[in-house]
Order: sequence, then C-alpha cells, then structure tokens
Amino acid sequence: MIQNISKLNKVLSYVKDTFVGKNDVVDLLGICLLARENAFLYGPPGTAKSAIVRTLSKTVKDGKNFEYLLTRFTEPNEIFGPFDIRKLKEGELLTNTEGMMPEASMIFLDEIFNANSAILNSLLTALNEKIFKRGKETKYLPALMFVGASNVLPEDEALNALFDRFLIRINVDYVNPELLQQVLLAGRKLENEEETEIPEIYTDEIKALQNLCRKVDLRPIYEVYLNTIMSLRNTGIAISDRRAVKLQNLIAASALICGRNEAVLSDLWVLKHIWDTEEQIEILEGIINRTIEKDDHPDSHPQAMQNKTPNPEEVMKDVKILVEKWNDGMLSFEEQNVIKDKLRYLQTRCEWIRNPEQKQYIQQEIESLWQKILQTI
Repeated sequence: MIQNISKLNKVLSYVKDTFVGKNDVVDLLGICLLARENAFLYGPPGTAKSAIVRTLSKTVKDGKNFEYLLTRFTEPNEIFGPFDIRKLKEGELLTNTEGMMPEASMIFLDEIFNANSAILNSLLTALNEKIFKRGKETKYLPALMFVGASNVLPEDEALNALFDRFLIRINVDYVNPELLQQVLLAGRKLENEEETEIPEIYTDEIKALQNLCRKVDLRPIYEVYLNTIMSLRNTGIAISDRRAVKLQNLIAASALICGRNEAVLSDLWVLKHIWDTEEQIEILEGIINRTIEKDDHPDSHPQAMQNKTPNPEEVMKDVKILVEKWNDGMLSFEEQNVIKDKLRYLQTRCEWIRNPEQKQYIQQEIESLWQKILQTI
C-alpha cells in the first residue's frame, strides 16, 4: 500500500510541475480521487481547469476517460450513449454505453450547470450513487471520480441538488503575477509536447487505496470535527447530515496521502473547500485555519499550513473592514457570529506576524474591537 501511495504522490507532483501555481487545485483533486468523492472547479475561462483534469486522467494507465462540454441542448445519448438498435428490434430498450460516461473511470463535465432536465435525474444518480439508471437498466459505474466545472455558480434552485453532489469546491483563479514567467515557460513546454516521462498508476491501485481510505482511524479528531460542523452550521453554512458523513472520507484521504493510518487535527484543512457561495470562502478559511493552526504534526498535509505567515497590511485591512461592519450596526445574529469568527481568526493570524511593532499595533486594534463587541452584547 505504501508503494501505491508513493505512486499517487508522484502522479500529483507531475501534474503540479506541469501546471505552475495550481498546487492547491491538484492536491484537492488527489484528495477527491482517494476518497472517491466528486470535485467542482470554479473559475474564469483560461485557468487550465480542463487541462489539469485531462493531465491527471492521462496518468491513470488503464482507465477510460470521458470529457464533455454540456450545453442547454445536450441530450442523454451524448452523455450515456444511444439506445442499442439491435436490441431495440428485439423489443429491449438497452443503452450502448461503449466509449461513453457509464464506462469511464475519470469523468470531466465542463459547464456542468448547463445540464437540462432530460439528463439531470440520471446525472444525479450517477454522481451520488455511482449508478447509471435508464428505464429498467441499472449499471454500476467504474467511475473513480467525477469532476465538474463552471465559471458561474448555480442560480436556478433546480440545480442546487446537482451542486450538492460535488463535495469539494475548488476556486481556480489566475496565478499570482510572481509566478507568471514560470507559467509561460511551462505552458510553452506543454504546447510543444516536449517529451517528459509520465508517471503511471493503475485503476486497481487507486481502488485499493480508496478501500484503505475507509479504514483510516478518525477517532483522534472526531470531537473537534463534530464541534467544527456545529460551529459552521451556526455561522450559516449549510452542511447536511449526508455531507457531514461524506466529509469524513476527505479527512481520511488527507491522512492516507501523507502515509498515516490515523487522522490528525491538520487534516481538517479540507473543510476550507466546502463553500456554497463566494462569501463563504473567507469565512471557512478563518474558522478552519484557526482550528488547524494548533497542530504541529510533522506529517501534516502540505496544504494544511499554507497560510502561516500573514501579510501585516492584509491583516490590518481585514480588521478595519470588520470594525466598519460592526460600527454600521443592524447586524443579524448570524452576521455577528461571522464577524466574531473572522476576528478570532485574525487574532490567531496576528501571532505569526514577525515584526513586533506591526504585531502590537494590530493586536491593539483587535482588542479595541473586542471591547466594542462585549459592550454590545
């Protein structure tokens, strides 16, 4: 099993080297692959969403890949396959799934929210239960992972159920300007299809890891996880019981990919990526970072401690925003909780500021706001 984990990590390193500045995206896709859960990529066009998934899919040596760009007029035949004419003549309504989604191990559906009512029900069952149902047909899918992508979030309530099937939501943006030169060089290399050895992993090896993922011991973090879910619900982030159960697979995957058979506190970093709206991204970042920063396990996932050294100016700017919001008054109970959560997070971040003068000044501003909050309660 250690060999299989090593293989998966080599695959992820290869994809990260190919797409500079996308380490978080690749690591999260790796977590979803290991947990056999679905991932959603959200971001503007030209941020390499499909290219990353395609490159990752290529490393699965014996896997069949299926990729499709959905439109409002996409028909079930285009995704699941046409009816088998030979069987139809015999009076049987069966689908010829050859080369289509029901036979694929890695599935990428671009512009997923263009899904229309004709394909929606079959798609929901496939995403949730890894089963293809059409009429009397029922087929268990070999899918290792579904990835959906869009540059917009769903507005139609009918699509909320579809969005809910993607456990992890990954914000894919343009890379930091400092990395642009490296991106240009890596992109040029990719376009010229320069020969590089592609690491490989087999579907059976991934499935073995997925089974092992279910056996990771979550007891060390169970109480903190439970409290975190309740805290997130109090903040207004809707986490259904079903999602709360499934999220445990992601925590287990974070532990397993680090070579551990039990979870540690920092494995909760994956919870930063369960947002429903853009506004929740920052809230989750604050709550989860405040929880995992207490952990200093030597084998923590590299993504867990990405934000340890804060920019003092950014922290001060965030504090001022919270002061303005609180001074405006007329805040609901939930909005007050959000401000308190963000302030606690900034207070923790402040501990990591290296310059003592800047640190002291920001701490005074934070303390001043806490006094105002206590006077209001």
